Amino acid sequence: MLMENIPASAVPVVMVLAGHDPSGGAGIQADSEAIASQGCHATTVITCLTVQDTCNVHRIEPVIDYLIEQQAEALLADMPIAAFKIGLLGSVAAVEAVHRVLLQAPDVPVILDPILAAGGGKNLSTDVLIEAIREYLLPLTTLLTPNVPEALGLALSGSTFDEQAFSLLDQGCEYVLLTGTHAQTERVENALYGDGKRLRTWLWERLPETYHGSGCTLASACAANLAKGMDISKAVAAAQAYTWGSLQAGRKIGRGQWMPDRFYWKQA
Repeated sequence: MLMENIPASAVPVVMVLAGHDPSGGAGIQADSEAIASQGCHATTVITCLTVQDTCNVHRIEPVIDYLIEQQAEALLADMPIAAFKIGLLGSVAAVEAVHRVLLQAPDVPVILDPILAAGGGKNLSTDVLIEAIREYLLPLTTLLTPNVPEALGLALSGSTFDEQAFSLLDQGCEYVLLTGTHAQTERVENALYGDGKRLRTWLWERLPETYHGSGCTLASACAANLAKGMDISKAVAAAQAYTWGSLQAGRKIGRGQWMPDRFYWKQA
């Protein structure tokens, strides 16, 4: 239960509910690094353990639902959570547990990165899991950050990117940031939607490599910026600039995708 009279923190606190990636490229570690890089503090609720590397996800082991809730409730009672960031969930039971957690803090912004597939191509979702995300999480989401395949998977209608984003808004999301890294375009086009329309569009140079944890980085930076009180357009714009910089400074550590350098700015 949410504790009353929690003192305000000088450092905004973001609660991350996501999976653990032992490679350190995505998941909880990526989220924590991105949030810390924005000057916020990350608390971490593990939703699933994974067997993965920079090439692909090989196995997911969901955390039992009551442990997800207990992790979150202990933190909600102890700290002033300023934003939620949700990543890989791994099971319908986890989706339902996260839903119950969010209901305990209805005024806190929710940033949902709907991870439906791994960067290496492995499918991480089922029709039942997608339906649970639609039913339990989209209506509580402040900002949804899907890539093109994720938007297609979650939208109930639409043959164009705009129509799919509008479908996601109709399902309850307040804002949608649709990222174009998977689109076949010369430059990456990201678009922010809200109030039933496209609000703003950004174009970014398409970098030559593929990156492990780029979506986690972007969504977590958005969450941190919203936790600091930035308005949605500025929060999303700043998060994109930070993410692009971390990708440009990325490095190849394993045999697969490159790793973002989320503290690249410290080397400048």
